[in-house]
Amino acid sequence: MPELPEVEVTRRSFADAISGARILAVRLGAPLRWPLGVEAPALLGRQVLAVRRRGKYLLIDLSEGLLLVHLGMSGSLAFVAGSQSGLAAPGRHDHFDLVTSQGSLRLHDPRRFGAVVYAADQQQGMALKLLSGLGVEPLEDGFDALHFFQLLARRSAPIKQVLLAGDVVVGVGNIYASEALFLAGIRPTVAANRLSRVRVARLHAAIREVLARAVAQGGSTLRNFSNAHGESGHFQTQAMVYGRAGAACYQCGATVTTIRQGQRSTFYCPRCQKL
Repeated sequence: MPELPEVEVTRRSFADAISGARILAVRLGAPLRWPLGVEAPALLGRQVLAVRRRGKYLLIDLSEGLLLVHLGMSGSLAFVAGSQSGLAAPGRHDHFDLVTSQGSLRLHDPRRFGAVVYAADQQQGMALKLLSGLGVEPLEDGFDALHFFQLLARRSAPIKQVLLAGDVVVGVGNIYASEALFLAGIRPTVAANRLSRVRVARLHAAIREVLARAVAQGGSTLRNFSNAHGESGHFQTQAMVYGRAGAACYQCGATVTTIRQGQRSTFYCPRCQKL
């Protein structure tokens, strides 16, 4: 599923182009994970002020209220600039169109686990429900190594599972958790509260490095991810362990191993990540 880098790459690919636009039309397709939460005609005439990201959610700030967009397991956004719709006729898996004075935004989601949800503001309704439990943003200054250590010291679950939970640090999904743990030399099964402050500092740095590199590479395209201009990501070609089960570790030559954790595949090197 799209993780933090893919969502951030998507945001950057259309945020500036749609900023300042007026909403001209809204089209709803098949029901998504959650209902829109407002009658579509009520959005007409509102202005798009900015597009932000919180974890794996895109927040489209409007002159009145905001739209939260989640890409689910298989979703992607397409943006076509121009004063007219510009989009082709919607296909079977096109479930939301936002037509504005500066271009049109479309959510394509074959599995329909994504969503577009309206909220009057970020502190109430579905926005509060979806965002209030999220941890700190890993690429922002608030992601402090000491505070990270203090939070992990309270968790006895395996470190990979704690990272995926998203309430300590947000947006470190399956691909990037495996890669960050490899870079830090930490086995994904070790209990979070067994990590020393030095090892947590290494993990903190690794998370920031891996995510920043992934954003720079346009994210990862494992199946069908693309940004709002249809461009694929390339981080997957640089993965050290993710998706490489049975292959030789680039660093030491040992065989990369995969295990199941919480119904997700975890990849690691048993030699480079001993503890």
